[in-house]
Amino acid sequence: MPKTKEPKPIGQVTHYYGGAGVAIVKFSKSVPAGTRLHFKGATTDFEETASSIQYDHKPIDPAPKGKEVG
Repeated sequence: MPKTKEPKPIGQVTHYYGGAGVAIVKFSKSVPAGTRLHFKGATTDFEETASSIQYDHKPIDPAPKGKEVG
């Protein structure tokens, strides 16, 4: 049986604010707004499109590598 190739992680969620539905993510590469992201963890597994990306409450595009953005 052939193995399915797991996608390589491009970032890590450092914080999640459930009330606002906002994740703070530190990406390992530049990621533009509109990118479809797959969030997978011990109890989480879903996909969502990053409709906007912010740094210090200001919109930015793309999310730069290594910076924590919301």
